[in-house]
Amino acid sequence: MITTEFVPGSPCWLDLGAPDVRAAASFYSTVLGWDYESMGEGEEMEGGMFRKDGKIVAGLGKLTEEGARSAWMIYYSVADADATTRAVESAGGTVRVAPMDLEAWGRMAQYSDPLGGQFAVWQPGTSKGVDLVDQPGSLSWTELYTSDAAGAKDFYGGVFGWRFSDMELPGGGGAYALITPAGLPEERMQGGLMELPEEHLALTGGRPYWHPVFAVADCDATVARVTENGGSVQMGPADVEGVGRLAVCLDRSNADFVVLTPAEG
Repeated sequence: MITTEFVPGSPCWLDLGAPDVRAAASFYSTVLGWDYESMGEGEEMEGGMFRKDGKIVAGLGKLTEEGARSAWMIYYSVADADATTRAVESAGGTVRVAPMDLEAWGRMAQYSDPLGGQFAVWQPGTSKGVDLVDQPGSLSWTELYTSDAAGAKDFYGGVFGWRFSDMELPGGGGAYALITPAGLPEERMQGGLMELPEEHLALTGGRPYWHPVFAVADCDATVARVTENGGSVQMGPADVEGVGRLAVCLDRSNADFVVLTPAEG
């Protein structure tokens, strides 16, 4: 489970790069019950924070990178962003945004793994990350789709020290690797990675990609709000034994995310 005890290698922040900030704010406010707090001025809604019950759950910013797709970026907590950068480069990854300070809040950097999967890190200052996780309307899991699971394990294990345990998917669907931060028990699993053929990674033209899983009280009702508000559904809603009821969704700009009503018990 994800907690706000942001140990090194654990997800601590996420933000969405959207071509239309106002439309994205409206979509997620309606779908997930978030409140949007703009950090722009007047008509310039260039970005801000999403809150759930007053607690920060995610960020939102204007998509400015030419040719980039709208997507959620997941940040992992690190003690030293510069040391992590060296580890990423040593393991064959690429630096997209070199380590930089965001005032006193912290220090961030963004990378691509060897096959192009994008992720980021956060070295905490006054801000450690989001305020709410693992509750309805907040981040509860992170997931990587990749065409090379073994290579991803080598890379991310080397960078973050993650441990992996494989479980077989129902119906002979292959293996799903569960991710646990270094030094923590499996009860603190925070995400997973799954190998898919490149042709099934159409959103990114065959490159790996991370996406967030948001806990929701009612998966079907949430999916209905997704489609009613201009989004779409790639898969589900479907029941997964021992996990819950989930659906893979796209927002109005085709940024992907998963909604999950966890299984009871």
